[in-house]
Amino acid sequence: MEPPPPPKCILGVDPGLNTTGYAVIVNQADRYRSQTVQFRLIEAGVIRSRQRDPLSLRLKEIHDGISEVLSTHAIDLLALEQLFSHYERPRTAILMGHARGVICLAAGMADVPVEHFEPTRVKKLITGNGRAPKHQIQQAIQLQLALPSLPEPADVADAMAIALCGHSLANNPLAIL
Repeated sequence: MEPPPPPKCILGVDPGLNTTGYAVIVNQADRYRSQTVQFRLIEAGVIRSRQRDPLSLRLKEIHDGISEVLSTHAIDLLALEQLFSHYERPRTAILMGHARGVICLAAGMADVPVEHFEPTRVKKLITGNGRAPKHQIQQAIQLQLALPSLPEPADVADAMAIALCGHSLANNPLAIL
């Protein structure tokens, strides 16, 4: 039995209640008929919510923004950063869980599968260092996607890294342990 084809169009999401970064990348390897994987950035940006708004409105903003991206592009996979929070801040973890929940809901409503990736695994795959600082992620993404400048803000660079991780690990889940 032949393995399923790799996802072509991946939406990477760096969830946040105030700022959610997202990036859509396309694998163009078939187009070039080469063994080298070629990626092209289709769209990237942030979904912002206002801190003073009620939680329900902030979550609606995130859901609506991700839903719009999902309806605009033929997404094969949504790669989502796994929840990470220090045990000293349980409220932050709960709020981030709400944000991740509405992102998963949007994907489910669009029939798009979701894969979850730990931040350290994404950093290790992209830079070789599971504790890489934000600037190092931005530089690595700039090189890998041949961008003319560093991706800003860092939430967008993180979303790009998550999307690339989603592609690599969807094809080989044991790539970086």
